[in-house]
Amino acid sequence: MKQSVIRPRAVVLGVLSGALLCLATPYNNMYLAATPLGGGHFPLAPFILLVCLTILTALVARIFKTAPLFNGAELLGSWMLAVLMSGIAYTGLMRTLLINLTAVDHFASAGNRWNETLAPLLPQAWTLTDHNAVELLYNGLPDGRRLGWLELLQRIPWSAWAGPMAAWGVFIGLTCVVMVCIVNLFSRQWIVNERMNFPLLRLPYLMEESFQEGRVGAFFTNGFLLTGLMIPVVLHTVNGLSTYMPSVPQIPTVLLAGPYFPRTGLFMGFSKLKIYLIPAFVGFAFLTSRQISLSFWVFFVLGGLLTGALALVGLHTPPSALGVTFGPTLTLVEETQMIGAYGVFFLFVVWLARDHLLEVVRTAFGKGESRPRESEWFSTRLAFWGLVAGGAGLMAWCAAFGMPLGATVLLLGIFFVVMVVASRVICQGGIAYFTLTAAPSDGLLAFFGSGFFSQAGLLMGVMLQKIQFLDLRESLMPSLVHAAKVGEPVARKRLYFAGICLAIGLGVVVSFTAMLALCHKVGVRDLQAEWEISSVLRVYEDAQRLLEAPSGFNPWVISYAGAGAVVMLGLILCFQRFYWWPLHPVGYLTMYSSSMRILWFSFFVGWLCNHAALRYGGVEFFAKARMLFIGLILGDFLMGGVFAVAGLFLGQSYQVLPS
Repeated sequence: MKQSVIRPRAVVLGVLSGALLCLATPYNNMYLAATPLGGGHFPLAPFILLVCLTILTALVARIFKTAPLFNGAELLGSWMLAVLMSGIAYTGLMRTLLINLTAVDHFASAGNRWNETLAPLLPQAWTLTDHNAVELLYNGLPDGRRLGWLELLQRIPWSAWAGPMAAWGVFIGLTCVVMVCIVNLFSRQWIVNERMNFPLLRLPYLMEESFQEGRVGAFFTNGFLLTGLMIPVVLHTVNGLSTYMPSVPQIPTVLLAGPYFPRTGLFMGFSKLKIYLIPAFVGFAFLTSRQISLSFWVFFVLGGLLTGALALVGLHTPPSALGVTFGPTLTLVEETQMIGAYGVFFLFVVWLARDHLLEVVRTAFGKGESRPRESEWFSTRLAFWGLVAGGAGLMAWCAAFGMPLGATVLLLGIFFVVMVVASRVICQGGIAYFTLTAAPSDGLLAFFGSGFFSQAGLLMGVMLQKIQFLDLRESLMPSLVHAAKVGEPVARKRLYFAGICLAIGLGVVVSFTAMLALCHKVGVRDLQAEWEISSVLRVYEDAQRLLEAPSGFNPWVISYAGAGAVVMLGLILCFQRFYWWPLHPVGYLTMYSSSMRILWFSFFVGWLCNHAALRYGGVEFFAKARMLFIGLILGDFLMGGVFAVAGLFLGQSYQVLPS
């Protein structure tokens, strides 16, 4: 897209729409259990808003024969601001934050003895010390359901929450500063030097290019697009009617393939295999580089075969060999390959950017030009020293509450290493739904044992991890990378960056207020919060196990992590040296991710269609066929929006997209 000016009206539009989304998300997601408004890295509500605004703006300009109220870059920019805010409102931060801060007090019992083992180790500034305020959060205000929202806000015990939120506000703010600086340092390398593909941005870009060129009507009436759009429309219309009227037959979208595989032998790793039919993810897979989409499903299959192969040769290690881990989906020892793979891939990312990073260091010490270029929001000099200051601030914050300095440095470093790698996987691979396999702390525990942390340091470390660095389905940093790409053609970078800062800050405040208000109105116990509570309790239960029975280094995990590092190094060397090499190292990083259990078939179908369209139809047919897969994405998300609205009125929601 050509260089475009972004005006304050676009920033205001993006921030206001994001704020409204933050207000609605807790009620929609956790009370109604409706289709998530802001789930994943291609959130539903902001995209629906972008489509509606694009059509409406073009229509108004055509009818009244005036210049459009917004240009294409402004529509993309306002969409991106809403995307940044949407993740904060739910899994990106607020989904488990309040439960994290109160779980030790509320769930303590004579059986688990948390009041004796865990409570004394947590800094008082981190948690709610007023037991009555904690109970109000879980049970709701006595007459909360009858109160209006404004009156309810007045009844919340704000004084009890002031201390913990001030302390955590500093941590969240410093974390955001570090993420923004890292993205600013890497954005030019990834976007300009490497020309990294951004599959999740293809549809918004094509739509806004058609808007800029005055052919919005031609875009939305394209025959291939309409054909693709009708597939999810028909699918979800039938299945949605079946949800509300059980007499209507349902079209299955999840097929259980596991029963067709034996529970022993080479194929035992597929005994729980499922095939998910999700049109939007097939569309994203088609838009992804063929080498990457091939790698995703091939490595998923290889991961299942490896489990059976290890069992056949007698190397199948029982899950108990894992010890105590905090990975969200970690169940098999061989899955800890990802610990080593993530580390080596991060070094590969740094190696690719070596010339750029050397230039950054020279600029930081006054030996180069400091003005921002291309996708950068501000100068690399400011980004470098902002990263240093933000990192030092985080270490000082942790140390002030009693975390050992050595453990703090390593833990924070690993947190951000994982975030950089995950951002690369999501943005380059077009994965709208992504989960980690192993937790960042699992590597430290395996190599150094729990004794490397103090007792308080261990508990605080896993709490920090759970709040900001474990559940990456809607994490902030990949969205910041997308925001950098969207901002590449924007002329007024300072205004755009000011909008990003405002969106993040306001998103945290509004999301916290909305979640706190909802909890006090109905109580956490009456929300759809089973996963939120169980995942938090698991963290504290595992931490207690380590406190009561400290662990040393784990040779099994170290062995598999080393194997993962060697495999990743081999993949990188083949990828770099042999032009014919078919597999991309990024695929290996998702081999055991729970997201790939849902997405593998979509990537297989998308890769197959991409390959067939180009091989047998040529470039011209490929460009036409691409619109069919654009239609799959558009149709899936439009139907998600329809049923999200329907769920508000019917009291029951049909889930179009995975949550």
